[in-house]
Amino acid sequence: MAILTSPLGSVDIPDVSITEFMLRRVDDHPDKPALIDGMTGRTLTYRELRDAIHHVAGGLAETGFGKGDVLAIMAPNIPEYGVAFHAVALLGGIVTTINPTYTAHEVLHQLVDANAKYLVTIGMFLETAQEAAAGTHVEEIFTFDGAEGSTPFASLLGEAKVSEQVAVDLGEDIAVLPYSSGTTGLSKGVMLTHRNLVANLAQAEPMLEMDPDGEVLVAVLPFFHIYGMQVLMNGAIANGATVVTMPRFDLELFLGILEDHGVTRAYVVPPIVLAMAKHPMVDDYDLSKLKVLFSGAAPLGAEVSDEAAKRTDSIVVQGYGLTETSPVTHATLMGDTKPGSIGYCIPLTEVRIVDPESGEDCEVDQDGELWIRGPQVMKGYLNNPAATADCIDAAGWFHTGDIGHVDSDGHYYIVDRLKELIKYKGFQVPPAELEALLLTHASVADAAVIPVPDEEAGELPKAYIVLKPAIPATAHEIMDFVAEHVASYKQIRIIEFIDEIPKSASGKILRRVLRDKSA
Repeated sequence: MAILTSPLGSVDIPDVSITEFMLRRVDDHPDKPALIDGMTGRTLTYRELRDAIHHVAGGLAETGFGKGDVLAIMAPNIPEYGVAFHAVALLGGIVTTINPTYTAHEVLHQLVDANAKYLVTIGMFLETAQEAAAGTHVEEIFTFDGAEGSTPFASLLGEAKVSEQVAVDLGEDIAVLPYSSGTTGLSKGVMLTHRNLVANLAQAEPMLEMDPDGEVLVAVLPFFHIYGMQVLMNGAIANGATVVTMPRFDLELFLGILEDHGVTRAYVVPPIVLAMAKHPMVDDYDLSKLKVLFSGAAPLGAEVSDEAAKRTDSIVVQGYGLTETSPVTHATLMGDTKPGSIGYCIPLTEVRIVDPESGEDCEVDQDGELWIRGPQVMKGYLNNPAATADCIDAAGWFHTGDIGHVDSDGHYYIVDRLKELIKYKGFQVPPAELEALLLTHASVADAAVIPVPDEEAGELPKAYIVLKPAIPATAHEIMDFVAEHVASYKQIRIIEFIDEIPKSASGKILRRVLRDKSA
């Protein structure tokens, strides 16, 4: 067995920008709701969405923002997020999406690395945004809600209008720079071109089987994350659906939106599937319109999947992808599911499963590292050719760092990670970043961070710590210290004090030894 391809044939990739592709259905139903704010009911129809994108692009152009310039968005899911994103793309600019729960230090790194010219946020995060932007190349901070001390985003909605896509090289010009945590150091900017984004949406269409007239989706997955950005903000609108946004996950609000808006498809992460399977509150809501729960971003256990399917009387399926692959490489066909499987590889995607020790291709049902090649694979990591070369080889294969296999029917399964990343509620937590932070604490002599399984979160970051004898500290004090410096999902949840961190002769932390100790 060598190069594997999709059993689903081929698809055509249109030669258009991401914004042209996303807006392709506007004239089919101009008055249909495209984006609805789930908290307020504020609605943008398809025509209003297109008009807002054109006018904000005009407003941005009047300020001097143009091709190749970078605008950062640090905001929760609201309808205007899509307006800002696509106004920039229409101008040939680049959007970098920032997690709004980041600390100022984390935001600063991204603003500097991406060389952002503008930053768009909301009042809740303005203070963090201002602190992070100080001393960077950020020239102006806008807020969607017009918070005091910032420029209202609405001020860009003037008479000026840009209706045509500024000329871009679809395969070379970057449309978006989401950031992906590496196994070492700080997060890296993933350069995704217009072609990457459009190709992946076209590739995923055969798996979606969306009804262009009747689909309503809930957008609880953050738009700053590639999953929410592509599948919900871009893909759903491109396929004629109505998208109801949520700024954060709250089970009661989530269930209320499913009932009130007649949501037909919910794209979620495993902790939400777990809640749908087990929380008693689910029985209090009418979920009769819900057809599909689609889980991604982290592995979903077969038992939880089956339980949620029975509880909600819907199909529960999962897929697989990475920020570096725009994101989808594998997805489940409706009505052709296997428990625990991530489904088939999607059209125009080549896969190899390679033994990480021997470098040989694996046989059916034999575990190895997944390698991916296709039009959805990123251009590379921004400002980091060495990291790019580490994961994309000379033949164009992206080495995912995930271990899995394929069965005789062409269904794929992910079983482990070659990489050390911890997946907490679908978010990537790099152990090396936390270890470096822990070593700055006055009481910590040495530290190592590993994942430990957790039914709700998927994995929890656990730290093994060697204390300095003369400077004692409690686990609680160290966890509080970490919490002051990182986003909530990166926080250490468990600490165990030990006498020595196991390391190889070269000084590399032997995390496998610690994982075995923790098991």
